[in-house]
Amino acid sequence: MRRIRWSLAIFVAALAALALACVNLQQLSGVTTQAPTTTSPDEPATTESSPTPVPTVDTGRPSLHELESLLRRIYQEAAPGVVSIRMYTADDLNMGDMPSGQGSGFVYDKQGHIVTNYHVVKDAEALEVTFLDGTKVWANIVGTDPGGDLAVIKVNVSEDKLQPLPLGDSEAVQVGDIVVAIGNPFGLEGTMTWGIVSALGRSLRSLQLSQQGGYFAMGDVIQTDAAINPGNSGGPLLNLRGEVIGVNQSIRSSELLGGSPINAGIGFAVSSALVRRVVPSLIEKGSFEYAYLGISAIDDLPLKAIERLGLPNRPGVYVLEVVPGSPADKAGLRGAVQGTTTAQNPHELPPGGDYIIGIDDQPVRHFGDLIRYLVLKTSPGDTVVLTVIRDGETLEIPVTLAARPQASP
Repeated sequence: MRRIRWSLAIFVAALAALALACVNLQQLSGVTTQAPTTTSPDEPATTESSPTPVPTVDTGRPSLHELESLLRRIYQEAAPGVVSIRMYTADDLNMGDMPSGQGSGFVYDKQGHIVTNYHVVKDAEALEVTFLDGTKVWANIVGTDPGGDLAVIKVNVSEDKLQPLPLGDSEAVQVGDIVVAIGNPFGLEGTMTWGIVSALGRSLRSLQLSQQGGYFAMGDVIQTDAAINPGNSGGPLLNLRGEVIGVNQSIRSSELLGGSPINAGIGFAVSSALVRRVVPSLIEKGSFEYAYLGISAIDDLPLKAIERLGLPNRPGVYVLEVVPGSPADKAGLRGAVQGTTTAQNPHELPPGGDYIIGIDDQPVRHFGDLIRYLVLKTSPGDTVVLTVIRDGETLEIPVTLAARPQASP
């Protein structure tokens, strides 16, 4: 989301990755070669001979021309369903006509519902939506989900203005898939960029506060190198069938250019699997309830820490803390022993935490695997079975999940 003051800028933005330019151009353009015609020295040469054609090998890849035509068609079909969103705070309305933030969104249905990011509309007193043809209308907030950084707003326009974009199956997406982002970076409406899926199943910090003062994790996030910049927030990430497989949410970068974040080729999008689960609840009830486990944890431990803590040399999630009274606490899950502040080395992880390696017979290699399963596959009241390693012994621990507790205002 673009802010004039950049007070809410969640993501940092990048130069578009050009890795696709390294693809073998001969294969992409469908070039084939024919072997030279030869005659045996024992046979007389003929003046009219037709060389035996060499079969064309179908690589399964589109030619450059075909890919170009496909990208054009995706834009022509999808861009009318992408909107620009301007956000006015109370101060904006009191001071004049100019909004303080801008983002993107896409049409969800013919009833006028539009999907965007929560952080795009978070402080809004008024929302202005602009369609590709220049039509401008006011919008109302229908529902918000800080835990998944999703929101639904609604406009009142004629049905012919509404071109819903189809949701794709993000669970079928693979690393290396070509993707397209359409949105309004820096207010440049109707901008299209492209790249590939760089990674799947990432977890990020959400905007939902916990009672302990931290933030819950957001799971099932797609990483992409498609160029995303301030103003792209809330816009669609599309596959080559023109289906929405993600909602562009943030970018990671360590640099700023003139006070504005710049794209470093690491962008993130909320998966369509989460959109498919959350958005109907936002339309119906205005909110969505996530299942709650009640732990803080760390993954990808250094080998030195693994050896010192006596953990198995295999991927898993090390439980640092179990929230008192949480489902994990009631199930007997153990967090790391804190020890005394004088005896504990602040540069070392404390010992004693359970090491989670599975949930409901699904492997847990990273924290993102655990969060992804919880947000996509479970609801408050469900019981899951965690596979943990404790003191060298493998245990199966059932946990009955609750709803995430709301932080005090």
